[in-house]
Amino acid sequence: MHFFLNGGGLWILLMALSCLGTKGVKNEKITWSKIYFTAGMGFFLFFLNFPLLKIGYNRGHFLYILSIGLGYISLMVAGAWMTRLLRNNLTDDVFNNENESFMQETKLMQNEYSVNLPTKFYY
Repeated sequence: MHFFLNGGGLWILLMALSCLGTKGVKNEKITWSKIYFTAGMGFFLFFLNFPLLKIGYNRGHFLYILSIGLGYISLMVAGAWMTRLLRNNLTDDVFNNENESFMQETKLMQNEYSVNLPTKFYY
């Protein structure tokens, strides 16, 4: 409870909002296991680093600040990857036929310049 009273909940809210707002390029190397590992390391570094404060004043506080920063970055990266996977589904659709289809003309139109080819389309 002490964490949320000191503004820690605000950091989590801002992190979630920034992960929802990011758009990224499609990267096939992102897997759920990599996301789970990065999120786990980020959670460990961000939330479970309080024993570092007991090491010593200078060294312990420096390690605490370093682990908070690395944990926050790891959680941000995992959240961005998760958002990207959930939003794009990383389909193997090379020409993006399923996401960017539009209604085609279905009635036969003929004139002296027309070329009518029978095709299939998704809508």
